[in-house]
Amino acid sequence: MKATTETQKKSVKLHNEKDQGKKDFLDSFIKVAFVPMLIISILAMLSPIYILIKVSISKPVDVLTQHPTFLIHNFTGEHWIKVLQSGLLFPALSKSFIVATATAIVAIILATPASYVISRLPKKTKYIIVLALFFTRMFPNVGIALPISVKFIRWNLIDTHAGLILAHLIEQLPFITWILVGTFEVIPQDLEKSAMIDGASRIRALWSVILPNAAPGLAVAAMYVWLNSWNEFTYALYLSLSTNTLPLQIYYYVNRGGFFQTATYATILMIPVLIVTYALQRYIRSDYLGGAIKG
Repeated sequence: MKATTETQKKSVKLHNEKDQGKKDFLDSFIKVAFVPMLIISILAMLSPIYILIKVSISKPVDVLTQHPTFLIHNFTGEHWIKVLQSGLLFPALSKSFIVATATAIVAIILATPASYVISRLPKKTKYIIVLALFFTRMFPNVGIALPISVKFIRWNLIDTHAGLILAHLIEQLPFITWILVGTFEVIPQDLEKSAMIDGASRIRALWSVILPNAAPGLAVAAMYVWLNSWNEFTYALYLSLSTNTLPLQIYYYVNRGGFFQTATYATILMIPVLIVTYALQRYIRSDYLGGAIKG
């Protein structure tokens, strides 16, 4: 009996040593492979951007060949000059920027109070409302864009900034409301209760206490809406006649087969995205609520 017990102990010890050896090997592999995998991932993400920029500043001899090189050998600004002198860039750039910015601002103004109220509702009611919001996104944009364009013709909103902003809000409001509901849920209600005990009204508590703590979520929501509106194509195709947005302008050159102008417009389309993301990323901090409550 004693020999059997000792054998079992040795078996368990041997099994534990094997498990520990596997764990040590896995940890060592992760430590060794982490940097190369990170570098490969970064290169995989940056390569399309580099190729886009390369095409926009390379001569045709470097691109329109059977075996194009990865590096830039014959630099040229001809494609950028053509785009800048075409007279089509700045109207499209202006329209895209105005529509995206206005859509983000209006969406934040409308969704913030609604999301705050929804976040303070009972759990079952909150769940039903969020599901109802997502139900509106079950229908494809193409199926919605056509009846909207017919209605906007009657309202004289075709080819206007206001019409495109309203169309973008249809798509963006459910998602931004969902994002902000989650943001307000993680903010302790004790904060607003403490402010109200100190004499602040509910509106004052929302403005002075809740919204500052919700800044990361608001930044994420604003960034999400702005980027989606900036890149939106379907509604712009139905609702734009005389002045295109930048995605429509890219589509125009793709149809014409203009590789270099397409790459140039796509590079220009990417630049504001980088600027907006960099400007708002400072608000996205996981420890923003770390010092909100003490004790």
